[in-house]
Order: sequence, then structure tokens, then C-alpha cells
Amino acid sequence: MAIDSDGGRCVSTDIAAGISPAAALFHSLADETRLRIVQRLARGEARVVDLTTQLGLAQSTVSKHLACLRDCGLIDFRAEGRQSFYSLTRPELLDMLAAAELLLSATGHTVTLCPVREVSDDGPAELVAGAKPVS
Repeated sequence: MAIDSDGGRCVSTDIAAGISPAAALFHSLADETRLRIVQRLARGEARVVDLTTQLGLAQSTVSKHLACLRDCGLIDFRAEGRQSFYSLTRPELLDMLAAAELLLSATGHTVTLCPVREVSDDGPAELVAGAKPVS
């Protein structure tokens, strides 16, 4: 899932292209800004103005990422007067993020050092140009 440049909406081009829903979910959370928003909302609901201040981002950036997360079904909002309060919709997301933190801790954060490998139908995986193997 990715933000389309026109509407700032989360589009399911990954799924339409044959990517599994699980891969699309992780792709939607792979964006650092969206992940930071999710981490902030894990502490409780927030308005756009709260998120822009706390995350140091432009209002338009926060709004586009909130729209993506909302379209993905991971967050929702409630209106109170002229304000919208955003919150997480799925508590399971917190469990998944906690498990990811445990995995990163257990692996000594080596996940970030994994070489990028390209797998072809013709043979074994090969390192992509520029990737460095873990020593």
C-alpha cells in the first residue's frame, strides 16, 4: 500500500499487483512517518495539531499519512465539535509492534544489517549490487 500522489490516500496497488495482504500490511507500516504516528497513537488519541507538534511534521504530511492509515483500517477518528481525535482501531497492532521490538532486541538489531537478496527462478539468491553481506 502506498500513498498516491494526488489524493494522499492509501491505495491497494500492492494487493492488485498480486502482493499478499500480509506483505501489504507490513509495507504500509514500513513508512517511518506512518510508524511514528502509530507509535504516538499507541499512547492515546490525538488531533492533527497534536501530531504535527509532537512529531515535527507539516500538517499536510500528517493528514496524508492519517488518511492512508485510516484507509488501511488501522486508525479511525471521532469528531468533537470542529476537532477530530484519531486513535488506533486494532489493539492487535500493538501486540505486533511489541513482538517486533522483542525480535529486534533478540537479534541485536541485525535485521537492519541483512543483505538485500534477489531470488530468481533460475538459481540461488544473489546479493543485489551495493548490498553488503553480514560478517
